[in-house]
Amino acid sequence: MPELATRLRERRTAAGLTQAELAERIGVSRKTVNTVENGVFVPSTILALKLARALKTTVEDLFYLDGA
Repeated sequence: MPELATRLRERRTAAGLTQAELAERIGVSRKTVNTVENGVFVPSTILALKLARALKTTVEDLFYLDGA
């Protein structure tokens, strides 16, 4: 069964942002960003869209199905 994978950490560091800075930009806690990056928490559609917008990319670039 495919699982949700993420490029969030890669895109965030490429943008020169810390987890705390990204979290502040989108109105969530640093821990939320951390748990999404580590695959512990699957983001809601709204959170995924906010992350993509903050990183100037698409949701499809940040998240994908691994093993599909």
